[in-house]
Amino acid sequence: MREDWLKSELAMLPLQPAVLEAIRNRRILVTGATGLIGSYLIHVLMYLNERFHTCVSVTALCRSECKARELFGQYMDGNGLAVCIHDVTEPFRDGIDADFIIHAASPADPRSFSVMPVETMLSNILGTRNLLEAVRRCGHGRLLYLSTGEVYGELEGVSCKQEHMSGYVDPMDPRSCYPCSKRAGETLCSSYGSEFGVDSVVARLCYVFGPTITSANSRADAQFLRNAAAGEDIVMKSEGLQRRSYCYVGDAVTALLSILVLGKSGEAYNVACPDCVVSIREYAETLADIAGVSLRFQLPDSVEKQGYSRISHAVLSADKLLELGWKSCFSLREGLLRTYCFYKSRLEDQHVVRA
Repeated sequence: MREDWLKSELAMLPLQPAVLEAIRNRRILVTGATGLIGSYLIHVLMYLNERFHTCVSVTALCRSECKARELFGQYMDGNGLAVCIHDVTEPFRDGIDADFIIHAASPADPRSFSVMPVETMLSNILGTRNLLEAVRRCGHGRLLYLSTGEVYGELEGVSCKQEHMSGYVDPMDPRSCYPCSKRAGETLCSSYGSEFGVDSVVARLCYVFGPTITSANSRADAQFLRNAAAGEDIVMKSEGLQRRSYCYVGDAVTALLSILVLGKSGEAYNVACPDCVVSIREYAETLADIAGVSLRFQLPDSVEKQGYSRISHAVLSADKLLELGWKSCFSLREGLLRTYCFYKSRLEDQHVVRA
């Protein structure tokens, strides 16, 4: 991510002083470090070291050293960042000595759910178990587990999902690999706390978007962005009537840091922006207006359709998160404008390099 863009954006974020003090001089491990949320989080932590002298030691855990160097090369020479190449589904033989672990490693897009349901489940079950076991052996540290609003399943007649609710998910549907394994990961966190005293807290994320979205992401909003940045019509594969909670990645990361530091052990917190609740179609229309392109409809192929969420209403209550003192900063339009401008600029830079 470009340094000037990041600094101008982070200067806008309402970072809580209590969060900054709690992470000062701490060791933080981030799994899934090259993903949408993990990569932005790494940039934020490095910025805090520079701007506020927090002296955080960060370990970015991922499976591709090449990708890590591409994203974080500027931080890897004595700037508080170390890269660990490891698959979370494999045990941590040397243990983990960290004050905070943020577990963001998981496939999180429809095509992965369709073609890699087993791998999706293992990252959320084996990966979470391996991290919890490492914390247990170490004897200290707190784990923040990144879950999803999909754990609520289908709840008829509910306008806004709160943390105590639980609806129906079909366990015999391979698409349920994601919500079912996320549910299991949450239960593992709770169970390790009950049996072994391991300190953990859960963040249930809504639909997070932003400039760090990966090129491999097959979610509808990622496809909309690729269309718009290329100057093409945005293609919708459904009527887009489902209402969802959205959250810009900058707001999502400040929310995660608040939950990590201020959240109560053994509790779950929704991560959603109260002002960013729209239908998928309204989301696409906003982006189309920003990019100056049109919106059209096309039937999905069979693989795409298999990966679609079965949940028709995905609106999350943010009340519990707001009680921690967290505040959102970006409206839907502002977040989409920033995402579009950055992504389009990146495409233009790539074309210049190729030329």
